[in-house]
Amino acid sequence: MNYILLIIGFILLVKGADFFVDGSSNLAKVFKIPTLIIGLTIVAFGTSAPEAAVSIMASLEGNNAISIGNVVGSNICNLLLVLGISALFNPIKTTKKVINRDYLVSILASIILLIMIIEEFITGGNIAHISRSEGLILFCILIIYVYALIADAISEKKKLEVEKRKFALKDLIWIIGGLIAILVGGNLVVDSAIAIAKDYHISENLIAITIVAVGTSLPELVTSVIAAKKNEADIAIGNVIGSNIFNILFVLGISATISPLTVNLIAFINILAVLVVETLVYILLVKNFEIGRKKGILMILIYICYILYNIVR
Repeated sequence: MNYILLIIGFILLVKGADFFVDGSSNLAKVFKIPTLIIGLTIVAFGTSAPEAAVSIMASLEGNNAISIGNVVGSNICNLLLVLGISALFNPIKTTKKVINRDYLVSILASIILLIMIIEEFITGGNIAHISRSEGLILFCILIIYVYALIADAISEKKKLEVEKRKFALKDLIWIIGGLIAILVGGNLVVDSAIAIAKDYHISENLIAITIVAVGTSLPELVTSVIAAKKNEADIAIGNVIGSNIFNILFVLGISATISPLTVNLIAFINILAVLVVETLVYILLVKNFEIGRKKGILMILIYICYILYNIVR
């Protein structure tokens, strides 16, 4: 039964992402919104729903270590694995504007998170905290960022030349239905994969580092790969950057507002790892604003090394 559920989960993921990308792209044309904005908002926030659900529920239950680990693992997976695999299907091209605005916001969010906790570690403590007020600050930064995106979409609307389309109810149904299929499929894949792994007596730590970490990023992975195959590079890269921004500013912001988050030394090291990975990907992107197959393979190999490091640790 677990094998059957695993297959059903993957089918739902692939078909759901197919409908979700098509619906989002069509909706962008109807309202003359740049597909990048759609990728950074609707698609990114939608595919980050699993991380939000896991972290917020963990915070409500007092398991705030899971909140940090979930976001950190997901962001590294998004940057290295999701973008890397997407680039194998089609080169991921972007613009100077995306790098200097949206990607730098992603890096800035990680730096702000680091600043919030670094002082307690520097002064010799082994535990740091993200307070409720700091959680609210993160959430407020997200509101400012989304407001800036909306303002940009309005200014770009008049310049945007796209084929004329009328609003079709099926586009909205594709978006909602596709997102539901992605979320249900992702849960089926993660749950069944964990059950299969346990049957083979694989340790829970290894399951958490591999299956669960990749599992919560499956919506981003499948959506970005499908978008890349359909030559919707803006949705592919917008999904990843937007998801990473959303994970830190919304997921951690709301989680910390609900219950102050405790950050141990290992979590602190992993947050540093996110910043290192973001800097590395920035260097790869800024040269010619493109991630080709060679860069994609390099990113996948770096992610494998990161996983191996965690296994050894």
